[in-house]
Amino acid sequence: MPLAPAEKKMWETPPQKDPKKMSDDEINAKYEKRERRILTEMNREKLPSFADALKKPGYMEIRPFFQRRPRWNKKMQSRLIESFLINIPVPPIILYEKEYNSYEVMDGQQRITTIQDFYDNKLELTDLELWPELEGRTYNQLPPKIKAGIDRRSISSIVLITESAPNQEEALYLKQLAFERLNTGGVDLSRQEVRNCLYYGDFNKLLLELAKNPIFARSWGIPIDDKEALEKNSLYKKMEDVELVLRFFALRHFHKFHGKLEEFLDKYMIKSLMFSEEDIAVLRNIFLKTIYIVHLIYGENLFNPKLFEPKNITFKDQAYKTYYEAVMVGFSNHLESEDVLIDRKQKVIEATQKLFEEDKDRLLTGGGKTKADIQKRLRLFDDMLAQVINE
Repeated sequence: MPLAPAEKKMWETPPQKDPKKMSDDEINAKYEKRERRILTEMNREKLPSFADALKKPGYMEIRPFFQRRPRWNKKMQSRLIESFLINIPVPPIILYEKEYNSYEVMDGQQRITTIQDFYDNKLELTDLELWPELEGRTYNQLPPKIKAGIDRRSISSIVLITESAPNQEEALYLKQLAFERLNTGGVDLSRQEVRNCLYYGDFNKLLLELAKNPIFARSWGIPIDDKEALEKNSLYKKMEDVELVLRFFALRHFHKFHGKLEEFLDKYMIKSLMFSEEDIAVLRNIFLKTIYIVHLIYGENLFNPKLFEPKNITFKDQAYKTYYEAVMVGFSNHLESEDVLIDRKQKVIEATQKLFEEDKDRLLTGGGKTKADIQKRLRLFDDMLAQVINE
């Protein structure tokens, strides 16, 4: 299996584990050393001052490549402004202070963007419940007393100041834990949205880039060339397409997998922060080469089991995640035999057909996420390709 240079060493240092049994004195000593403790502070700021502060260079980082994709429409934005107007409590935003008075947004991007757009007169209020009289107006078009009423309101923030941890992985774990427990946004974050917020970096950019690959997007029915349809696509909105790309990279290391799949994906993202430009280039090439070969052999329905069992009414006419994992990881293990696989395209198709006839249940283990489930389907497909190559 081809690996990026950093991938060859990424599992060498196992995560540190706390002793299973500790005396009360040892537990007290650990607490006094401030292990696994996060420092926070609460702030409140008037909306106009907050909007002005957002314009300061370096004050707050709201980078779209790691934050969640847009989930709020104009109606939801307008309802937030209406909530400020009638003084309904609004959940606090969550910030991480990376440097003194310089913050990353961990949760609250939609609220921040709404406030920003409102005071920049980019938001025309719509679908208001209690103040329909303000329909279609921007901030500057509001009556003076309405403007003054909103300007008196404040936005609260919870700021994570620092962490105390024995190593980087532990520090990132604490940051993730804090984020998940403090997240109070109006729309629940998916697991991948959390990862993209906490573990952003060059590898995260790569995931977003590869999720736009035309072959990949078409296989999952993601309309990347239609913005309006794209924003309604459930896989895209929750970044499940990005998680699918992550699954491919992480499950190439399935022999290192233990615990829950979600936690294993988190761990791969943490370790990806050490990837160099060379690593990213190697990984990009592995993904693109793999999906190119798979598409060349199976065509447009490359991850759809109906290709092999068209009359099976239990299969929906769509790609399946478990089958996708088996196909992509399997072919990536044999990239050095690319020419052989392409030359034997028909044999690969026939062997896959036979696999469905004999081992469909194991290949499509109903979304099974245990180590045994995953290893079964990955090895099953990998062995099938190896037999075709070695004939």
